[in-house]
Amino acid sequence: MSRLVRPSRLAVAAAVATALIAPAAVPAMAASHACGGTGSVTTVNGTLSDGATYEIQCPAGAWNGTLFLYSHGYVEPGSPNPAQDVGDPVTGAWMLGHGFALAGSSYATTGWAIQQALPDQINTLDAFRADYGRPSQTIAWGHSLGGIITAGLIQDYPQRFTAALPMCGVLSGGVATWNIALDSAVAFQQLLGSGSSLQVVDISDPTANLETAETVAATAQATAAGRARLALSAALADTPGWFTSLSAEPAATDYTAQEANQYLWETEVDFPFAFDLRANLEQDAGGNPSWTTGVNFAQQLRKSADYREVVALYQAAGLSLRADLRTLNRATRISADPKAVAYLARYISFDGKLSVPVLTLHTTGDGLVVPENEQAYAQVVRRAGDSRLLRQIFVARAGHCAFTPAETITAVQVLLNRVRTGRWDTRALQVASLNSAAAALGPGYNIFTAQGDSCPVGAPVDGVCATAPAFVRYQPRPYLRPFDLGSRHRYRHRR
Repeated sequence: MSRLVRPSRLAVAAAVATALIAPAAVPAMAASHACGGTGSVTTVNGTLSDGATYEIQCPAGAWNGTLFLYSHGYVEPGSPNPAQDVGDPVTGAWMLGHGFALAGSSYATTGWAIQQALPDQINTLDAFRADYGRPSQTIAWGHSLGGIITAGLIQDYPQRFTAALPMCGVLSGGVATWNIALDSAVAFQQLLGSGSSLQVVDISDPTANLETAETVAATAQATAAGRARLALSAALADTPGWFTSLSAEPAATDYTAQEANQYLWETEVDFPFAFDLRANLEQDAGGNPSWTTGVNFAQQLRKSADYREVVALYQAAGLSLRADLRTLNRATRISADPKAVAYLARYISFDGKLSVPVLTLHTTGDGLVVPENEQAYAQVVRRAGDSRLLRQIFVARAGHCAFTPAETITAVQVLLNRVRTGRWDTRALQVASLNSAAAALGPGYNIFTAQGDSCPVGAPVDGVCATAPAFVRYQPRPYLRPFDLGSRHRYRHRR
């Protein structure tokens, strides 16, 4: 859920106000100065009333009237939190070079900062209007936690936006995301860490708790039985068995390689959220917002994309999968604090109602924000009757937010065409067309940050690998713990 720079404990190299209020009315006014046309890119930095900072960039040439409002991802509490108006500098340079203005805020707090991010982003729009006038089009976009913020902005402030591009977004919503993380953490605790001090909620010492989880996982990874149980824990969160962005995806039946990759996802990416940063969330929410009451772990596993892998590894280890699932179903259930659930539903879950076109972008091998998030969002949008406004595209690559600039720009072009014409271009959304459009942008945009010194073809140049576009036809599996603002998935507190 991070921005493209990860929280300090994460090792993946990839491109991760006290209440919401309606925005104050901004009267039509003359801009204090022009955006663009100065011969060089101009950057304006400012500070909002709650202490959040913002950044606005205007193009060197004429501004085309369209503003992109960027929402950045999760920032680990205690880490630097500068304002950011684009996900990567290469994409930013293309946007500015084509006449677009860019803006984005830092948010007043870090962590799961959605409560602060939503009004801070709206206030950043107000700051832009005060300086440059009203844009003809305002498009929300963002990565990871910024993806859920993007979707939240168009849900809570639909009148302020023309379209949206959530990328690698937490589109299952806050409650569902932390529920699925709890299922995985409970399986890990019960089957591998039951003799340790490991806590899955109400975490008293987050740093020590994470260290305990990492120690338990390292011990488990050394045995066949431990690896099978790690795979079960990963499966309950639908963690993919593909980790390194520029590597080949393991074969569908290469369960050994898949589990090794899941181990990397868990220990280097997911565990910090499950066993450390959850404490920060609970502090903000005023309690634990997640529960296992009513969960049948056997049923959850059967629905998982990783089910066959788990069965095979359990058989190879000579373990009884049925016995372990019985252990999970008999474990003491965890109840949520209803007030904390309400907080996390407010910041934020979705009702599916769209009033502007939305294009989502996700990698198929994302183990932090799994691609099943897209299924959860599409389902609630379909239930609300607004599927005509939603399209979803995927990139076949491991990693969180692991897009090339060419893939991002191609998505931008598809969305802009939808805004311009009032309809989705079905041909442009075909995989072959997407890859052709991305390739046509040239070698300067079809690049990806080198991981170590390894590129699939050739050596890295200036720290990046030449990387072909990888759009793919893909249908994510159903999200394992759906929750939305419709009555079907409202939480009923159970003891």
